Amino acid sequence: MRALLRRVARAPGGRRGKWFVLAAWLIAAVALGPLAGRLGDVEDSGANAFLPHGAESARVNTELERFRTDTLMPAVVVHSGAGAPAQAAADRPVLARYAAEGEEVSPPVPSEDGDALMTVVPLDSEDDITAKIDELRDQVGANAPPGVDVVVGGPAGSLTDQVAVFDSLDSTLMIATGLVVAVLLLITYRSPVLWLLPLLSVGFAAVLTQVCTYLLARYAGLPVDPQSAGVLMVLVFGVGTDYALLLIARYREELHRHADRHEAMRIALVRSGPAVLASAATIAAGLACLGFADINSSRSLGLVGAVGVVCAFLAMVTVLPALLVITGRWVFWPFVPREGTPARPSRTVWSRVGAAVALRPRWSWLMSVAVTGALALSVAGISMGLTQAQMFQDEPESVVAQERISAHYPSGASDPAKIVTATGKADAVRRAAADVEGVARVEPGGDRSPDGTLTLLSVVLADTPDSERAEDTVDTLRDAVHGVAGADALVGGTTAQNLDTQRAAGRDLTTVVPIVLLVVLAVLVWLLRALVAPVLLLATVVLSYLAALGASNLLFEHLLGFAGVDWSIPLMGFVFLVALGIDYNIFLMHRVREETARLGHTRGVLEGLTSTGGVITSAGVVLAATFAVFAGLPLVTMAQMGVLVGIGVLLDTFLVRTVLVPALALDLGRWFWWPGRLFHRGTGDEVPYTGAESAPAPERV
Repeated sequence: MRALLRRVARAPGGRRGKWFVLAAWLIAAVALGPLAGRLGDVEDSGANAFLPHGAESARVNTELERFRTDTLMPAVVVHSGAGAPAQAAADRPVLARYAAEGEEVSPPVPSEDGDALMTVVPLDSEDDITAKIDELRDQVGANAPPGVDVVVGGPAGSLTDQVAVFDSLDSTLMIATGLVVAVLLLITYRSPVLWLLPLLSVGFAAVLTQVCTYLLARYAGLPVDPQSAGVLMVLVFGVGTDYALLLIARYREELHRHADRHEAMRIALVRSGPAVLASAATIAAGLACLGFADINSSRSLGLVGAVGVVCAFLAMVTVLPALLVITGRWVFWPFVPREGTPARPSRTVWSRVGAAVALRPRWSWLMSVAVTGALALSVAGISMGLTQAQMFQDEPESVVAQERISAHYPSGASDPAKIVTATGKADAVRRAAADVEGVARVEPGGDRSPDGTLTLLSVVLADTPDSERAEDTVDTLRDAVHGVAGADALVGGTTAQNLDTQRAAGRDLTTVVPIVLLVVLAVLVWLLRALVAPVLLLATVVLSYLAALGASNLLFEHLLGFAGVDWSIPLMGFVFLVALGIDYNIFLMHRVREETARLGHTRGVLEGLTSTGGVITSAGVVLAATFAVFAGLPLVTMAQMGVLVGIGVLLDTFLVRTVLVPALALDLGRWFWWPGRLFHRGTGDEVPYTGAESAPAPERV
């Protein structure tokens, strides 16, 4: 591995190679740049993009392709107030202009209490639904007379409100993430120029990521949805900046030992390369494990995220070293590293922390476990699941419309369940559905597929489509219609989709989590050449995840006022935090292993902590801040993801990596490295640790 890294390091760290590397990236960015802007062309926002693969509700959506109604998406216009009847009649010609070709707008349906009227407008789903809903709201909502309230909801209105979130997601996240990273790099380096190089390198990585994702989606079937595309750029910025901080810190350290900056860079790449490679492999492999998930959006996020991590790794070990070597030492101004000067002060914050932990290591790790364990207890009180109204931090118009419908009509009137059945058994299925408790009515008639073999029935539920009672009704409804022999009936619709997603989330958690743990463990065993250390490191990250989930739940419940936790959060949070959390342990333990081989176990652990303390803390703060950008988004799921990952990364940075892991290593002594080579070497701790160990001898590459 070291020999391979030496050969690879000659390109970005060489006198001529640096120019070839920079030129190659510039040519690639110019040539492939236009493809980066086409990622939206391959995003799948269809009916099954966020559903479990093979779920009954997804099969219904597939069968609906055989019906004319599959190209229709209803918008529901609700008039309420004293002048509602007259205004609904006046608005009907306006609504008719938006109906799909060949379709009519049904007469307004008055509520039983006489306080509201509901009009269903069938829109053509092949048109720009969101543009039509925006126009419709302007036409009938903004111009409503005093005393009349008009809102537009239904499936088309809900889709428009969700798309509005994702439309601004990419630009909002890119701007916010770029500003956060720029500010933190300025604070970290205190240099007016140096911070530009990591940001520029991340920009190259972002272009490469978007191009690769587009090409893989277009020609290899990589699933991409608006959520995964939005998270992708934040992940690239966060991970790329982490690698930049680690590489620059090691490069600056070598500049204090070598007069030739090219040699310093080659050595920095050789020594930090295994840690960066192991980190990228761990995160990419961990995210790729989501490919085993049933939920399509989870698979998309994992596979797309893995592509982003690989691209960030490639950029950070090629173009960033080339830029650093080209600009020279002056880029660190005003803190320019000079050959022969100390790489750091003799006593630092991290050397003091290490010395304190070394005094009472067992007490230190026991207290760390107690703190994280106390936070983890809050996991037991998590309320899982969010309704459609609870998915937004504000209250979009589609949610208001559903509230009006629930107040004046059967709650499921705006979004009925769908039953697809064999036409010959349609009457029997209709009778079975009508007898189910919780079904308000089965709509008369029923659409037939063009070949006449299938019939589509609409079933109005008595409860709000995303409520638990409606989900119970769907369960009973499925049992009833499945019992009709020869009908091959399937139940779909919004309620069925929510139910299928919740159950798939539980299955995915029990399937993906063990795979992720095994993959991460394998990478750690390869990196550390031991077994005890990897198992302990993995255990600390899992404990940190549970603590972060518990702490996040306390914030969701008592500070942010969220009604619950979305079903996707535990699995997404686990994969991100285990992959990203182990990242910092890899940075720490790779350096600890290097120093242990040179100084002995105790001094090696403390020297590794001292050497990496500043850079890992900076990396953790940057990564947590980039994910914290999600907390300001209007979609609750994204906000919860940002809070959970941010808290988890900070716990890993300031408690797990700083206290818990070093304390465990010191308490176990050489057994920490069992059964590897370092275990058999003994402790080698006859020389006390001072916090200012001698630098390793200069290495020629």
